[in-house]
Amino acid sequence: MKKTVAHAFVCLFIFLLYPGTSPLPAQAADKLPQPVLISSAGQSADVAIAGMLCKKLSLQAKSQPLAKPADLQGIGTLMVVSGFSTKGLGAAGVSKEQEMERVKALLDAAREKKIRVITLHIGGKARRGGQSDDFNRLAAEASERLIVVRTGDEDQFFSSLAAGKKIPIDLVDKISDAMQPLGKIF
Repeated sequence: MKKTVAHAFVCLFIFLLYPGTSPLPAQAADKLPQPVLISSAGQSADVAIAGMLCKKLSLQAKSQPLAKPADLQGIGTLMVVSGFSTKGLGAAGVSKEQEMERVKALLDAAREKKIRVITLHIGGKARRGGQSDDFNRLAAEASERLIVVRTGDEDQFFSSLAAGKKIPIDLVDKISDAMQPLGKIF
């Protein structure tokens, strides 16, 4: 009996001292809820790639680059794919200002409805700087987790933002590597 109590005490001590070593199985609450709504912040084609990643992971996800607050009905997680594209805006028939207002409204509605939000930045260096960073910052600051292709963070834009806001960030070497952190959180 004394051995069992001592063993329990040691396990509790280890658990409290090193929270990442919990002997308890991960709870479903640790996972992000599905279905997932994938939307763009800046109308880059990267939103289609994010959809393919989710499909490969067999996530219950739908891609809607121009999603509006009403599209959040029944959604568990909003995945925002950030990065500006002049061509994408032109094809969507919206201005930069209209896109910024749509994204703000979508993120505000997600917060109000307590829908979890993550940002995926897979466009690398091509989706950074200038007008892209307005969208990158907006999406990242509203997120609880960031997944970023390393070439998009060479200047530590996302890493610094994540550190300042205490947002977990996964930096990956290439787009396909984003599947690993996505698989863990869903």
